[in-house]
Amino acid sequence: MSELRERMSNAMCLRGMAARAQEAYIDALVGLAKYYHRSPADLRVEEVQAYLLHLIRDKKLAYASVNQASCAFRFLYRRVLGRPEAGFDIPMAKVPQRLPQILSREEVARLIDSARTLRGRTLLMTTYAAGLRVSEVCALQVGDIESAADRMCLKVRQGKGGKDRYTLLSPHLLAALRTYWRDTRPRLWLFPNRAGTGPMEIQTAQRIYYAARNAAGIAPEGGIHGLRHAFATHLLEAGVDLYSIGRLLGHGHLSTTSRYLHLARSKLTGHPSPLDLLDPPS
Repeated sequence: MSELRERMSNAMCLRGMAARAQEAYIDALVGLAKYYHRSPADLRVEEVQAYLLHLIRDKKLAYASVNQASCAFRFLYRRVLGRPEAGFDIPMAKVPQRLPQILSREEVARLIDSARTLRGRTLLMTTYAAGLRVSEVCALQVGDIESAADRMCLKVRQGKGGKDRYTLLSPHLLAALRTYWRDTRPRLWLFPNRAGTGPMEIQTAQRIYYAARNAAGIAPEGGIHGLRHAFATHLLEAGVDLYSIGRLLGHGHLSTTSRYLHLARSKLTGHPSPLDLLDPPS
């Protein structure tokens, strides 16, 4: 498995895959190897398909997780092992489309105020104010804060797809970041881990969110990514156009951003029902 793992890692690096995607693919292969106690290179297509069925039926994994494992196995067989002729075809599971929970402005304010520490409050405020993914807020560096009067923005390094971008830096957030910096004096990473040797772990950021959510008495749905959803939805409700929101979020396609049309309350209310347009009965 060690040799196969190295070949897989090299192939993913050559194709410029993001670090988190590489980790997920390797984890999927490790799970497959442990299940059969054999190298994935020695498995038949039917055995791999049976393992995916096991993930759905027995492990009760979400379809999105099974899809990711399926992609990892496709990559292994087709790109690394060179076996496209084997008829290897794992059908992609259909992911149920569910609308995420959208926090109201009052809930976001209550959530931020309920964080136990200044670091926690600043982390949650930054995530919401800039519309960041949890990996992006954890990876922020002090030098990513550009506070010149004519260029107020946050630089996001290597977001999803390995792309850099700029997003909002509001005066309110800048004031909060300055207060946080004076209190903690971070050096390289804006939110370092406890040892100060690297960025905060994603699991730590999620725990900060869950603790604040519970303290604020907010319904336990979703994780810290909900603040990114709230950022986009609240901007849309405030009249910001979809294209601008998509650029701030780092979306590659407008269709990805357009789903927030279904979540913005101002876009759903205020319109007459077709029933109201009917002529009254004579």
